[in-house]
Amino acid sequence: MSKSAPSGRAKRSRSANSTTTTQQPAPPTGITPSVSDDQRHAMIAESAYLRAAARGFTGGDPVADWLASERDVDALLSDGHEKPSRDDVQDVRNSR
Repeated sequence: MSKSAPSGRAKRSRSANSTTTTQQPAPPTGITPSVSDDQRHAMIAESAYLRAAARGFTGGDPVADWLASERDVDALLSDGHEKPSRDDVQDVRNSR
């Protein structure tokens, strides 16, 4: 047996491991990648809070507030805003 066969296998094994990459999940379509997931989450939370505050924290559905806020924030971010101001969030919410 030749000694080159085992070393050839080892080379293939090493090269296979070195080409393995971990792919990051892509942000939702249209989301500006410069806004982190934590920032986007905070913007959605603030928007949902403002929705509840606008109705005096009575009635309504927190899940519906959250989902609507996600749509609003994602719409703002897809328009090229890096981080919307409170007025931007209010304007989008009032336009619906």
